[in-house]
Amino acid sequence: MDEKAYLERLQELWNKNWPENILREPLYPLGEIPMTEYLKLWAGATPDKASIIYYGQELTFGQLNDLSDKFASYLVSSGLKKGDRVAIMLPNCPQFIIAFYGILKCGCVCLPVNPMFKKAELVHELNDAEPRIILVLDHLYSMVDSVKDETSLEIIITTGTNTYLPETPTIPIPTGLDLAGPDCPGSIDFVTMLEEQSPEYPAVEVGLDDLAVLNYTGGTTGMPKGCEHTQGDMLYTLAAAIATAYDPTKNTVEGSSMLSYFPVFWIAGEIGGLLAPIAANMPIVLLARWDAEAVLVAIDRYKIMGLTGVVDSLLEIMDHPDLDKYDLSSLRSTSVSSFVTKLNVDIRKRWEALTGVTVRESAYGMTETHTMDTFTMGMQVDDMDLKSKPVFCGLPMPGTQLKIVDFQTGELKELGEDGEIAIKTPSLMKRYWRNPEATKRDIIEGWLHTGDIGMLDEQGYLHYLGRTKEMLKTKGMSVFPTEIEGLLAMHPAVEACAVLGKSDEKKGEIPIAFVQRKTSDEGQITEAELISWCRENMAIYKVPVIKFIEKLPLTDTGKINKKNLHNFL
Repeated sequence: MDEKAYLERLQELWNKNWPENILREPLYPLGEIPMTEYLKLWAGATPDKASIIYYGQELTFGQLNDLSDKFASYLVSSGLKKGDRVAIMLPNCPQFIIAFYGILKCGCVCLPVNPMFKKAELVHELNDAEPRIILVLDHLYSMVDSVKDETSLEIIITTGTNTYLPETPTIPIPTGLDLAGPDCPGSIDFVTMLEEQSPEYPAVEVGLDDLAVLNYTGGTTGMPKGCEHTQGDMLYTLAAAIATAYDPTKNTVEGSSMLSYFPVFWIAGEIGGLLAPIAANMPIVLLARWDAEAVLVAIDRYKIMGLTGVVDSLLEIMDHPDLDKYDLSSLRSTSVSSFVTKLNVDIRKRWEALTGVTVRESAYGMTETHTMDTFTMGMQVDDMDLKSKPVFCGLPMPGTQLKIVDFQTGELKELGEDGEIAIKTPSLMKRYWRNPEATKRDIIEGWLHTGDIGMLDEQGYLHYLGRTKEMLKTKGMSVFPTEIEGLLAMHPAVEACAVLGKSDEKKGEIPIAFVQRKTSDEGQITEAELISWCRENMAIYKVPVIKFIEKLPLTDTGKINKKNLHNFL
């Protein structure tokens, strides 16, 4: 099949089915300039406008620009140069945003580290990216300090979730968020450092093509890999999202804000919590985590226009006992991901009756592509999206291309046929960090071969039909069996292991680890002991159910036969 003709046919279908009122080109509010320049320009134009709202505490655009300048100045004064990595291991809090823009301003590279990581995961990521400085939550300092000598770390900066909380919160604070953390001897206090630091530092030329963030993703083979993303990748994602996220015929809300409770160390949270508010010059109401009451208060008080979450979150809001106390009329857009409970017509009707907004499925995307490759706005007429083959993912973002290919040969698949989703997008990562083999395997002639199963129908709409067989989704979190297997293999009692996924009513899927113990004395370990070890070395959502097996089944070529293991689930 001729690829040029195939893509031209698809483009004709996309043009024909493009929703009315949705822009066909990315929209750059201040032009194609780095995100750091967006912050500087908005700080100059609207210095007193709220940029971050953290449970009622406000930081203006002017303050965010000044504080991030000071963080950049500190990094430069500490000897860091353009391209050096700086790690941030924090939950959602203003310090993350301050540090993020400070890192980018001086040309360094941000390394977001999952604060749920345990030692083995942390050491892997630090040794792979080799940051010299880390900003970490005070409650996690002892773990970071304990592995410092095993890594490239030279300086540890600490801070707490209570640092920027207001005396009188306007939004309910989660339990424990206001508690002071432990002493962190040997570390540098974030706030004290900023108070003592000058905002001046030597000018660093930062462009759209400069590496800005290493977003780590799991993989079907080996440990997590760093995806190299530039400021240009981030800007295109935002410009495409701005063009397709809202119907411009709907009135905007004066004094409105954005809302983010997704973890900003994940790429979806990075887009919604770190980047979009700066691009759009809007306040971001930053919550530490999901809480239905806090979200309702935020929508009511701060006139939130867009809400993104999972279907279960909407159900929790609609079933809230005090729902009638809150004004939700500011909402103009709602999108969800069907990780556990699936979006259906009845849920859509309930939400529309409550808010006047038609809820839609979120976009399809991956960390490698900066996660927003399609859009679904304007495709809900007569519930067409929910009545078609699930999961409906809509049309590609402006400037993005899709194709479906054979998993084995790479040959194009006809419309309506299942195959592997391949993507070509301006926000495609430049490469996997220090992993040319994986880069060569996954990116072919500019197309990312995702490993996901999909189909382009006769109208050109993308349908997501399944993940790579290895990857699991546990409460929306990506879990890769090979990563768990690699971590378990570090335990001296483990001879071999294999991890499979099992459906779970509450979590979607859970990992099950089949473990073959060593026959020597060091193989004498109980299930409880191995689970305890896992909790010390893995993020809690990765900890598997342990099933000991006398001998793992093998194929004729000596590989573990996972197909046979399914009989033991």
